[in-house]
Amino acid sequence: MDLCVINCLAILYFFVNINPLNFILYVSIGWIILSTFSKFYEVYRYTREVFILNLIFRQSILFFLVIFAYFGYHADLKIKPITVFKYVSFSFLLITIFKFAMYYLLQKYRSSFGGNFRITVIIGRNKQTLALESLFNNNPEYGYTHKNTFCLKNGTELGNIFEYIVSENVDEIYCSITELSNEQLLKVIDFADNNLKVVKFLPDNKEIYSKKLKYEYYDYIPILTLRNIPLEDSINLLIKRVFDILFSSAVIIFLLSWLTPIIAILIKLESKGPVFFKQSRNGFNYKEFDCYKFRSMTPNKNAHLHQATRGDHRITKVGRFIRKTSIDELPQFFNVLFGDMSVVGPRPHMVSHTNMYAKRIDKFMVRHFVKPGITGLAQVRGFRGEIETDKDIIGRVKYDIFYIENWSLFLDIKIIVQTFVNAVRGEDKAY
Repeated sequence: MDLCVINCLAILYFFVNINPLNFILYVSIGWIILSTFSKFYEVYRYTREVFILNLIFRQSILFFLVIFAYFGYHADLKIKPITVFKYVSFSFLLITIFKFAMYYLLQKYRSSFGGNFRITVIIGRNKQTLALESLFNNNPEYGYTHKNTFCLKNGTELGNIFEYIVSENVDEIYCSITELSNEQLLKVIDFADNNLKVVKFLPDNKEIYSKKLKYEYYDYIPILTLRNIPLEDSINLLIKRVFDILFSSAVIIFLLSWLTPIIAILIKLESKGPVFFKQSRNGFNYKEFDCYKFRSMTPNKNAHLHQATRGDHRITKVGRFIRKTSIDELPQFFNVLFGDMSVVGPRPHMVSHTNMYAKRIDKFMVRHFVKPGITGLAQVRGFRGEIETDKDIIGRVKYDIFYIENWSLFLDIKIIVQTFVNAVRGEDKAY
């Protein structure tokens, strides 16, 4: 919406004097870069209006300098400074109106219709937690539905709290540090990780500041978040999605368009059955989706239960080749285009295996905080293919969590390049 405003007004103000394509490209790239570094779109449900005004003011000053720099460089265009000033001022007047309209419409949607809400509980009862409870209950426009505040001093067991959280489908857990021992803190963290819950802390203990945590304010109440996930940022999410769409579209158009008929003929010549193999897997937020591959095995009842093993008799001759070269994974670019997967991310497992590892492997569920990928950091570090021991899945989870907490577009590109290099060289576990 903002890009539409600044580009449409640019055409209105400068169309006669400038090359519109060059200017639109310049102003759009400039806006995106400025927005990223100024964190212009980091507005959350608990963000105050004064902070939004501060973001708008800071963005307007930076944008003003960028526009003046353009016309300073192109002095031959003879654009008057007052024209530039009017353009920037009117642009930010409209942007401010749209930004606050969206802000208040979302608040109205939450308070009047109960949409876009998060279910919360608080562990620990003291002055800080009661203030937070009051904030949740008295500000429905923030979109929090507070279920319960638990007091551990009266003998309430963590196990009972965990059962309550699961039964009530709680989204976020808030903990008072002074109310919990170190052992209890670890139990809460492990529970949250293994059950895909967000856990946050009220910082009333100095020891917690020694950790790398995200610090936020809900009104005047300080809140700490244990795990900072870059892909929760709207700008990062947009960048990754645009990259996924462009990359998957390129693969589908320039590779799969002609390769698919060839692979299909080879598969059909060797064995009866469908060309594509469809399998349910768990993706973002643990939701199931249909993952597509080129069929590399003879049709069998155990395909959804057992992984391929070395020397697996189910694998066809064509299947052995396309698995060795990872060609069988290429149809998953349609999953990427449809939004179920990303080019890079934690590899999704069969539903039966996901349920098994969620119970056996600590923090396995953390992988589902982001979309699964066709390739991932764990895969290029040697943890791909068959899981022979718990060490294999533990190593995979370790690298996946590192990727989730340290995502960048550069890291995605690096993983893609390494995946291609590994496919050309050949991998021992690609069978």
